[in-house]
Amino acid sequence: MADPEQQGAPGPGVHEADPALESSTDAQLVAHEDFLAAVEAVLMVTEEPATPAELAAAVKIPEHQVVGLLDELRAEADGQHGGRRRGYELREVAGGWRYYSRMDYADQVSAFVLGGQTARLSQAALETLAIIAYRQPVARSQVAAIRGVNVDGVVRTLVHRGLIDTAGTDPVTGATLYTTTRMFLEKLGVDSLEQLPQLSPHLPGVEAAEELAEDG
Repeated sequence: MADPEQQGAPGPGVHEADPALESSTDAQLVAHEDFLAAVEAVLMVTEEPATPAELAAAVKIPEHQVVGLLDELRAEADGQHGGRRRGYELREVAGGWRYYSRMDYADQVSAFVLGGQTARLSQAALETLAIIAYRQPVARSQVAAIRGVNVDGVVRTLVHRGLIDTAGTDPVTGATLYTTTRMFLEKLGVDSLEQLPQLSPHLPGVEAAEELAEDG
């Protein structure tokens, strides 16, 4: 009579799979894919960049694990490892992460969203915004001195659009100071002001503004 322990035993040269190991491996793979999809789903609906801490709280996994998943999602969108490069990309901006359409297709996206109509800032608004971005915190009088015109209306427009905001007052003159906002960073697709291009030498009147700041 055959030994019960030998019944069903694998033949010579055949290695029996460890059910516990298989189960553990499968569970890890499933969990990884599920967490990856969960982070992706949250990013699809967020209206502003989500921080790793916020994503970790939503998905209920450690923050360091979320960082790894974000890197994987970014690589996937960029078509690395043989995949297709997507029409969107995952960017780290303003301290968080968010999906954006690729700049390569900005014309097509604008045509669809705006129906052919432009909603861009005026040249005056762009110039004022650039000066504030590079000189912040800065008072309206200093911006006006650089541009050579009154900027009250333009500043109100930029505040209304959420691109700049007040940041206290000048301790000497009492003038209201303005700085750019997080939304400004989001629109540019950068994470901090340090990532702005070095355009200061090309801004007219920068030296005059520095003299005004020193004179108070």
